[in-house]
Amino acid sequence: MTHGWMAGSKPGNGRGRHRDHAARRGKGQQSLKLVRFTARNEWLFSVDLGDLIMAGSPDMRERTAQWVPLLRPARLSVRPAAAGTIDSVSRETDIMPKSASVAATAVLPVAVPNTRHQWARGMRAGRWLFATGLAGTDYVHALAPEVLQTGHPFDGPSKAHREARRLFQNLDAVLSAAGTTPGNVVRIDQYYTSPNVVDAYHQTRREFFNGKIPPSTSNLHRRFARAQQTMEVQVMAAIPGADFDVRHEDKAGAYKIHASSGYSPALSAGDFRFVPGQTAEALREEDAPIDPEARRAHGLWKGTPIKLETDFIINRKLKPTLAAVNAGLETVVKAQVYLRDQDDIPGFREVWARHFPVEPATTIIATATPGFIMPESRIEINTIALAKDGKTAKQVIAPVPPLFHGASTAVRAGDLLFISGLMAVRDGALVPDAKSDPTQPFYAIPVKAELLEILAQAEAICRAAGTSLTNVVRIQQFHSDLADLPATLDVWSDVMAALPLSPIEVPWLPVPDARLQIDLWVYCPDRQAV
Repeated sequence: MTHGWMAGSKPGNGRGRHRDHAARRGKGQQSLKLVRFTARNEWLFSVDLGDLIMAGSPDMRERTAQWVPLLRPARLSVRPAAAGTIDSVSRETDIMPKSASVAATAVLPVAVPNTRHQWARGMRAGRWLFATGLAGTDYVHALAPEVLQTGHPFDGPSKAHREARRLFQNLDAVLSAAGTTPGNVVRIDQYYTSPNVVDAYHQTRREFFNGKIPPSTSNLHRRFARAQQTMEVQVMAAIPGADFDVRHEDKAGAYKIHASSGYSPALSAGDFRFVPGQTAEALREEDAPIDPEARRAHGLWKGTPIKLETDFIINRKLKPTLAAVNAGLETVVKAQVYLRDQDDIPGFREVWARHFPVEPATTIIATATPGFIMPESRIEINTIALAKDGKTAKQVIAPVPPLFHGASTAVRAGDLLFISGLMAVRDGALVPDAKSDPTQPFYAIPVKAELLEILAQAEAICRAAGTSLTNVVRIQQFHSDLADLPATLDVWSDVMAALPLSPIEVPWLPVPDARLQIDLWVYCPDRQAV
């Protein structure tokens, strides 16, 4: 089942083994060491996730206590210390209890070049398939040689066309390997570094989906992980079965979708309702770019632009679309909110909280400037909701505080767990361990400390929802600087064998001085859903 899109060569799946200590522990195991310096009463807390070491003051005891419940003890040894030396307690642990159910499996895993790590080109999880971080690569070179055509780059279709075609060949390989088809894709999210490549991408996308394009989100971003890469795509697909199929809701549109985009205004799969990214673009073309209802009246302080645009999107686009597919604001379980300007976060949050007394899992993601099809736009919102009369329930999961006051930490919807954007924040500020000592800047890797904190939060959320980090099916990793990516791969690869990862560099993050925000989607096995 290739749909005429296969590149013709089967990808390799070789991978260097973990370092000796990882091989000795066995896959998925970690080591935790608590060491007290008796003379100065300072503590060292070491969780061996990619050789991460965090050292700090006595308040590390509290942070250690936060971690210990998340780790399953396996072996415990205590070595008494002589006076004036170190008391040592060493404990080997697994990241998850033996009873945890691991049900998500990598599809076509492939080595990350020049590293010990692996990409998961796809993740199969029950009736779902996720393909994250799709690009015009052959998984050996940055971009495939046929994309660059370095000897004759202007012969034939444009580089953007070639890049899009290779990207969709990669998607087709994942769909085929998982036993599904392009017609079962329920959602597609596209990121670009330039608006100049979008038309070529759209043309290729129309051919691939034979004109039946799933709900789509498109916006502009600063940088991707591969040289000369101009597009990166995330896909979610269904694997149909009894009482579970995909239906394009062509009559759900609350506004006209331009023919160049041509995606469905909504899509249903079982109890799930998928709605594309929506902006404050004018409902009528003659009123473009921003709808008059979403514009500030003449003058400098007659309304706040971000509040006007957010209200307009929710009232005039999202509500009618959801109503047309038997859903509503109260059934929304996941939202990704793309913002151009960091200063717009408070205004957006004010309006969002007013419309959602119980918020969906929400992640705020920075775009480039301009960031959207209309350069004047400030915001785009995409959503996943549930049918009002379905059997799948919306359950808020909150074992740790959310990033924003009043938000929902996570939402479980049947067999899927959606987590709001995670950052290394506690008590309203970036954790101290994420900040390096400016007088000793080379003795710390702050992004590893951030990711360790994020994974601690994520694991607590997963456990509360009855699943585990080993069932993560989609990782979107937003960096202030992609130079931090290799350090995060070290951390992740000691948690998962193959990573369903899309790393993106963004101009800002919701918390000052942070390096990393992560948006996680997790499979929840053993929970009935429809």
